Amino acid sequence: TAALGEETLASASFSSGSDTDGASPPPRKKHRASAAEGAGEPGASTVATGLSGVVLGFTTTSPNHQATSAIHLNITPVNNLSGNNMQSNGEGQGQDSELSCLNSAQNGESSSAVGTHSNGVLTSTNNGNSVGAGLGSGTCVASTSSGSEVGSMKKKKRLSQSEEDVIRLIGQHLDGLGLNQTVDLLMQESGCRLEHTSATKFRNHVMEGEWDKAENDLNELRALMHSPNAIVRMKFLLLQQKYLEYLEDGKVLEALQVLRGELTPLKYNTDRIHVLSGYLMCSHAEDLRAKTEWEGKGTNSRCRLLDKLQTYLPPSVMLPPRRLQTLLRQAVELQRDRCLYHNTKLDSSLDSVTLLLDHVCSRKQFPCYTQQILTEHCNEVWFCKFSNDGTKLATGSKDTTVIIWQVDPESHQLKLLRTLEGHAYGVSYLAWSPDDTYLIACGPDDCSELWLWNVPTGELRTKMSQSHEDSLTSVAWNPDGKRFVTGGQRGQFYQCDLDGNLLDSWEGVRVQCLWCVGDGRTVLASDTHQRIRGYNFEDLTDRNIVQEDHPIMSFTVSKNGRLALLNVATQGVHLWDLQDRVLVRKYQGVTQGFYTIHSCFGGHNEDFIASGSEENCSNMDS
Repeated sequence: TAALGEETLASASFSSGSDTDGASPPPRKKHRASAAEGAGEPGASTVATGLSGVVLGFTTTSPNHQATSAIHLNITPVNNLSGNNMQSNGEGQGQDSELSCLNSAQNGESSSAVGTHSNGVLTSTNNGNSVGAGLGSGTCVASTSSGSEVGSMKKKKRLSQSEEDVIRLIGQHLDGLGLNQTVDLLMQESGCRLEHTSATKFRNHVMEGEWDKAENDLNELRALMHSPNAIVRMKFLLLQQKYLEYLEDGKVLEALQVLRGELTPLKYNTDRIHVLSGYLMCSHAEDLRAKTEWEGKGTNSRCRLLDKLQTYLPPSVMLPPRRLQTLLRQAVELQRDRCLYHNTKLDSSLDSVTLLLDHVCSRKQFPCYTQQILTEHCNEVWFCKFSNDGTKLATGSKDTTVIIWQVDPESHQLKLLRTLEGHAYGVSYLAWSPDDTYLIACGPDDCSELWLWNVPTGELRTKMSQSHEDSLTSVAWNPDGKRFVTGGQRGQFYQCDLDGNLLDSWEGVRVQCLWCVGDGRTVLASDTHQRIRGYNFEDLTDRNIVQEDHPIMSFTVSKNGRLALLNVATQGVHLWDLQDRVLVRKYQGVTQGFYTIHSCFGGHNEDFIASGSEENCSNMDS
């Protein structure tokens, strides 16, 4: 056996038996490698040129020995390897390289061993005699055969439960990509099982529409399930699919038999059975799919059925659908939630992110620098409000004008679009209609009028005033865009149409701020009793929503209607959950006295809040 040192060694060992025509090759005299000759025995050949540094070492036994049934070949790239690396007595020159050696016994009886030694010497037994080969530091493998190939005796590492779970998750993902052979190889090499054999049969029968066999598979799965009642639910889902497919194929009698003879005897979800029976009246397949909101017979609907069925099976039997993608998506969402400066649109698709790095947003991506200063107003700016689509900004001033600004989508710079003039008082509040077609402007406490403008044309649509004694300081649009509510601290609370006609009124309510709820019926109003109440103009009922200990100067509600941001006199900014009616958080750093300061939600997902302050600062928090 030739021993080659330096970096790595590639060796092949075989025993010659008979060639293709049955004749044995002539016997060869065994030679010993000589360091002076720089060559091995005739039975060993070294190739060092033309193979990019690959060395092949061959040894043969004498022809009178029994032939082996395999050839062992290891090929490893070698750097700067020459034909002079073979040394006598099997001693290699490399000291810091890892070597692989293969020893072949010559006397018909052999053994196989794998060993790693600190001195780099592997001992192999040959007829009871100890044979040693010095190979430097590394690992040596001695492989011999006597009539049959003997595999490595090294034991496979036992996988932990988490490691098996990871392999199964990867296998499921690869299977979804259609890499079936790769999955089979992965499961075979790891010794894991992607899913239970009964579950595999069940899956195949469902996808092929073999409903009777799928029902029989449920009996095998029964013992593997935690809940006995789950079998009934799964069987119901199977029979429902079977019933609908029969109807789509026009097999009404078969469908009727499934309904009467299989679904009804289950005595499960009778309401659903009554609905299914009504589908018998469908005249054609398109009508059936429209009424059932069902995709029809085929792969898609059966995949959806499998997704529902898998929820009843333990994950040890069948993994939940697309489990790896679900875990990755949850990890991405968690990183986004923990990212302090994250301010991008929510996207559940994994294609929009990289999984190779943790998600981090830089402070530079967050809007915390002055980008533009608007100087077109001639006096104090009392209120500003972006349109719902974010393409325009309206600003109201003490100079009695409203300016509409166009927002450049690329540079985010503002350009003056038009100026709305003619207000008798300064403009202290603005409200865009849901479709951004109209804009309502209100004045300060002593103003009894409001102005409704058509923004695209710049024309005044309505100038509303019910009484000179009124104080109309706040306004809110109904979600339908055809009505609005307005009021003030002198006890006026009106609901009007676009022409300013009074539709309803609520007497004796001193309104500080207003907001219309998404149901189109309820209006939230903060009043002088340090509370926010809900008023229903349809049935004329009201109820308490929020109660504070100090006056509520203003409030705003999030787009989903769940959270409310309150500016509370002498207390600062409070965040309330309107659904649970609890105080969620108090924000510090804001000086709030008895001036009306309006806070707002901000960011793509309303993860931030912004508020002014009486010490001439603006504040932002998350």
